[in-house]
Amino acid sequence: MSQKSISVAPMLDLTDRHCRAFFRILSSNVRLYTEMVVVGSIIHGDKQRFLGYDASEHPLALQLGGCDSKKLAICAALAEEWGYDEVNLNVGCPSDRVKNAQFGACLMASPNLVREGVAAMIDVVDIPVTVKTRLGIDDFDSYEYLYDFIGNLATSGCSEFIIHARKAWLNGLSPKENRTIPPLMYDRVYQLKEDYPSLRFVLNGGVTSVEQIENHLAIVDGVMIGREIYQNPWMLRQIQEYFYGIENVSGSTAAQTRVEAVKAFIPYIEKRLSEGLYLRHMTRHMLGLFHGQPGAKSWRRYLSEFGPRKGAGIEVVLEALKFVDETPKISQVMGDVNLLGSGSNTKDSQARYA
Repeated sequence: MSQKSISVAPMLDLTDRHCRAFFRILSSNVRLYTEMVVVGSIIHGDKQRFLGYDASEHPLALQLGGCDSKKLAICAALAEEWGYDEVNLNVGCPSDRVKNAQFGACLMASPNLVREGVAAMIDVVDIPVTVKTRLGIDDFDSYEYLYDFIGNLATSGCSEFIIHARKAWLNGLSPKENRTIPPLMYDRVYQLKEDYPSLRFVLNGGVTSVEQIENHLAIVDGVMIGREIYQNPWMLRQIQEYFYGIENVSGSTAAQTRVEAVKAFIPYIEKRLSEGLYLRHMTRHMLGLFHGQPGAKSWRRYLSEFGPRKGAGIEVVLEALKFVDETPKISQVMGDVNLLGSGSNTKDSQARYA
């Protein structure tokens, strides 16, 4: 993980295994993260349900929610046993449900507890252990506090931190409001990289374009994108070509258009349907694929109306495709100077980040 990285953020109730399998159709190289999985669910629950994934999802990280060092160590060991490429500790989720269970963003007020948990995980695995956190919480929001928080965690052996470049208000703002109302402060993430040059920092929050990704990567070690990708999944394909090269996408997943991407996902959908899952479990993650394209609204409406119906099958997806036009080749999309920024060079970028 020494090179620059691009990843899709863990998003509760969104980045499940079906979402990740669809995203992998669009990019072979971008790192994917599970939803946050609570340690108690893994230890006491159905491990296939909470740890299972499709082999195509690699590179893949498991994000854990918890604060008990022994339980975190058990789950980290299981993550490695199940073949995950990374285990990540959530120290950034601001929801009341998470706060009441004493994990997520509220852990920023207990740096020693976080350090103990991370150290316990590092002791039992060989895969990377990382931490995803905010800039601060409530009144613990100075740069000095953040600097000390990271320095303390680094003594555990952790060397990579994903920083959501906003603080979180645990009292007064909802989780949704915490994603937009606290201002973005990228300069603090940049400062962390300057102050701790031997550590890796991945910037998260408010990133909406390939050009922004490239600008951040000139300063930090990685960029993580969340809601923008979920609402407009085709951005993953643009990222794939610009930073890694379309030639690095293997086999049938090398879809050149949105329609081809849907068709490449159909075998996965059919397999899951044969296992007794409902069509909506897969199609809900595809609603934004034609964002900004002719017929996008009809595509979303048709899947939303007919996908949840009892007995809905692959014919619903094929019918919904009739509403959308075939999209341009990626080479045409990538020629848009508004997307790439003036003076950008695709081949040079591929050479830097592939």
